[in-house]
Amino acid sequence: MSSKRSFIKNFWKEKKMVGSMAPSSRFLAKKMLESIDFQHSKVIVELGPGNGVFTRKILEQLRPDGVLLVFELNDEFMALLKKEFHDPRVHLIHDSAEKIGDYLHKFGLKQADAVISSLPLANFPQELKERILKESHKVMHEKALYVQFQYSLNAKSHIKSTFKKVSISFTPANFPPAFVYTCRK
Repeated sequence: MSSKRSFIKNFWKEKKMVGSMAPSSRFLAKKMLESIDFQHSKVIVELGPGNGVFTRKILEQLRPDGVLLVFELNDEFMALLKKEFHDPRVHLIHDSAEKIGDYLHKFGLKQADAVISSLPLANFPQELKERILKESHKVMHEKALYVQFQYSLNAKSHIKSTFKKVSISFTPANFPPAFVYTCRK
């Protein structure tokens, strides 16, 4: 099944977990990753990669000794990711984003240099949204980044209550257009 058809099918099947009918555009991927210092970032966490649009772009820039932990709960997306990504730097994790700290520990890693999230926070219950944001904040060191995109500003107050520094940009060249939150502790 093509990744576009997979997105449409999973959007209608699991609207709470899949935020869009279409994969993210290369323009959104560029905007999401432009603030990350890949030269100095060794540990990157990706939440909700879908079919791997951002994963591919991260791997193009990830250091040879870098580590990418990829969290995906959707079974079909995980199957697509497992077919495509065989890079030893990538760890595909079929588990909840709430468990970032557990998996960092499991792989002998202390903290993340960046957390990149495509999770549709606006669709999540408040408690789950807060747990994921707090866990992301907890695993980051002082200079790390949390980058999140959303199709609305609904999650703005939750994100701003978790992170001290939040800047928001807009990417109209995506379907649907998206807001990108770049956050620091």
